[in-house]
Amino acid sequence: MMGRYSYLQVALVLFGAIFCLVYPLALVWPSGWMWHEGPPAASQYYMMIVGVYATLGLFLIRAASNPAANRSLIWFTIWSSLVHAAIMAVQALQNPQHMGHMLGDVPALLLVALVLGLLMRGVEDRNIATG
Repeated sequence: MMGRYSYLQVALVLFGAIFCLVYPLALVWPSGWMWHEGPPAASQYYMMIVGVYATLGLFLIRAASNPAANRSLIWFTIWSSLVHAAIMAVQALQNPQHMGHMLGDVPALLLVALVLGLLMRGVEDRNIATG
């Protein structure tokens, strides 16, 4: 049976891989993952976001080999995902044209924050108890 630490490792690889797939997600479901009209590469801003998330994704995958040594990166991912989701939710509510994000990237980022946050709390609780 897998423990919380192993689940964290799996979650880091899974979310890291998904972060690396932001561009293909935009091709499959543009209204849930893009904020502009046209193909993903039509927006310089979107391509910047793709680059940042792909980089973060690769580092999350790498962090899976030793989550305890990469706590800062994981907590950054948790908090930045919450902030990003909150900003996008407010923007989507202000512009009905972007309501697809309330079913796409907003809940996806909240899921990342929730899962990693719960798993990290368990790992940090274990480290405090054994440390």
